[in-house]
Amino acid sequence: MKKLLIVDDDNAMRGVMRARLSDTYEIFDTESPEQALALALEHRPDAVLLDLMMPMFSGFELCQSFHALSYTSYLPIFVISGAAGIKYKERCDSLGVTDYFEKPVDFKKLKEKLAAELQNSRPERRTVVRVRMRLTLRLRGTDANGKPFDDLAETEDVSTDGFLCTCALFLVKGIVADVFLTGKGKEDQYVGRGCVVRKESSAATWQRYGFQFEETTEDWVLRNS
Repeated sequence: MKKLLIVDDDNAMRGVMRARLSDTYEIFDTESPEQALALALEHRPDAVLLDLMMPMFSGFELCQSFHALSYTSYLPIFVISGAAGIKYKERCDSLGVTDYFEKPVDFKKLKEKLAAELQNSRPERRTVVRVRMRLTLRLRGTDANGKPFDDLAETEDVSTDGFLCTCALFLVKGIVADVFLTGKGKEDQYVGRGCVVRKESSAATWQRYGFQFEETTEDWVLRNS
């Protein structure tokens, strides 16, 4: 049975979500955002249901904390919030949130989205070893508006099947790019095709993205043994 972690300071709401979802999922919940990371590391949930507006420590901050840790960085996060407005949805997207549901929750739709996401998730992402390595990459592809892009990115860490990088491009989850190793005085070297699986806004100019490779060549810096 898949596991869900529910983080919401509303006791009644946590009770409703537990009642509506416990027939399909093993549920762990907390009203304390401060305890959420510890619970995630202890119980290793398959997804997180997260309220945005909580005292002391907001859901936005918790999203950033989840993404900062190796194990929880790829956890699907579903925001369940009473905070309406497109500005929150846009900010959630910039933090790599998988989906956004306003209260009262459409549980039929939530279950469908959870099932689809967890069916397509790749558990091996959690155990892959990531290495802190700064590389200069060239990313080429087409953005969500159909406009071609070709720009440089710098990695923060790399793995056999992906990388975390910063660049000036404005992309959305699901965008695929051809990836090239490059550098001063070096010819671009194709190393694979990567898909944006996580997005974080780090500044007005620089954006932070997690890429998952769909294919790699033998020239990528890390290979499966």
